[in-house]
Amino acid sequence: MAALRHGSALRHLSAVSKPVVSRTLTRQFTVSSTRMVSSFVPGEPEAPIVKTDIPGPACKKYISKLDKVFDTRSLNMLADYTKSIGNYIVDPDGNALLDVYAQIASIPVGYNNPVLRKAAESPEMITALINRPALGNFPSHDWADILETGILKVAPKGLNQVFTGMAGSDANETAFKAAFMWRRQRDRGGPNVEFTQEELDSSMVNKTPGASDLSILSFKTAFHGRLFGTLSTTRSKPIHKLDIPAFDWPHATFPQLKYPLEEHAEENAKAEEASLKEVEHLILNYHVPPAAVIVEPIQSEGGDNHASPAFFQGLRAITKKHGVLLIVDEVQTGVGATGKFWAHDHWNLQDPPDMVTFSKKAQTAGYYYGDPSLRPNKPYRQFNTWMGDPARAILFRAIIDEIEKNKLVENTAKVGNYLYSQLAALAKKYPGQFENLRGKGQGTFIAFDNPNRDEFLKKAKKFGINIGGSGERAVRLRPMLIFEKSHADILLAALEKIVSS
Repeated sequence: MAALRHGSALRHLSAVSKPVVSRTLTRQFTVSSTRMVSSFVPGEPEAPIVKTDIPGPACKKYISKLDKVFDTRSLNMLADYTKSIGNYIVDPDGNALLDVYAQIASIPVGYNNPVLRKAAESPEMITALINRPALGNFPSHDWADILETGILKVAPKGLNQVFTGMAGSDANETAFKAAFMWRRQRDRGGPNVEFTQEELDSSMVNKTPGASDLSILSFKTAFHGRLFGTLSTTRSKPIHKLDIPAFDWPHATFPQLKYPLEEHAEENAKAEEASLKEVEHLILNYHVPPAAVIVEPIQSEGGDNHASPAFFQGLRAITKKHGVLLIVDEVQTGVGATGKFWAHDHWNLQDPPDMVTFSKKAQTAGYYYGDPSLRPNKPYRQFNTWMGDPARAILFRAIIDEIEKNKLVENTAKVGNYLYSQLAALAKKYPGQFENLRGKGQGTFIAFDNPNRDEFLKKAKKFGINIGGSGERAVRLRPMLIFEKSHADILLAALEKIVSS
């Protein structure tokens, strides 16, 4: 039952092919593991394998060694990536867990995907890895081709340019810089107006007018990163912000919706209207004027908080009305997880966002934009040594090809609808255990609240599931795009065992 079926290309998985599973665990996974083989990745386990406690003896040895040179206090699970495959993360003790956390929502098409391996072994990738360019000064002759056949191939509607970066925080931070430079350029009268000597001199002592008196407006319970600028817009948990100097920037209340949505439509509409009024008030009256508003399509780290398309349409209208940029942070929601390639596609905006930031499942990072005036008027204003990584851009191109070839966005939408419906049934069967179920029609980007969330997450590993949380009480599902109905059945069976055991 729990033996692995090996693809010829991935025979290194044989180390976990003969698990010693307790009778209890065998009974738990027998029904749901029937004919469980991935349609997308050969060699994936038929079901979770739990041999030991997690961490087991082998893991504990590795962790002890690692702790001497690296802070392990945030460690969730030690992995053996030579044996992990598809939807399953494997540890050094031979435990193979169905992974619906996926490296904090950043693995798109499975562990050891053979298509990505082929891309990684290509001459183009080798060249990019061993000759990493300082892209601003020395881009490769084929950099435009790499961008046009990859990152820009999936650019959000209305956005045809990109600034590449290193991580999600970096993407948002550089988007903030672009917003500030855009705003001050507009205030001066355009890109051809030179800086004054006062601006040049005051910038060197961090004073106005050279250091502009502007802000970025974000929302309560938002998360946009941990760099200095992004941290001032992050408001999900105090531990992220403690002891770090912060900018005096405004924050509005994100709509606090009640679930099920269809039962609280009038109340939720009022909450969204109040939030939009607060945003407009802050734009007009905050003592440090906002150059941009940044928002997540779904507040992820802050607890999987949703808002309606009407809310985001209203937000776009307000920012357009007052000449403030709209930055959509798609770091966690982007690249197919919500059943559309970009989550903001669900909003049906008349005017696109000014910038869309991305990372995680893209395995690279940056921000898309369309307005040429978002390019700074002089070189070196938006600059660093690397300005991205061609190797990661090549990998994203292979990810995009795999997504399109296998229709993985459509797969995620279909599987998400099934998963949500089955979770709704569990919520009725076990009152209080799957509270505030949310994410209907949002692919597999689903969450629910549990009164004993932390214990729930720990117990999940005993039933062969790696799952994550967000906010104070939420259990969030972040499976890969290759997550299928058969995987959903295994997950659902395990979730029921967790709450009934």
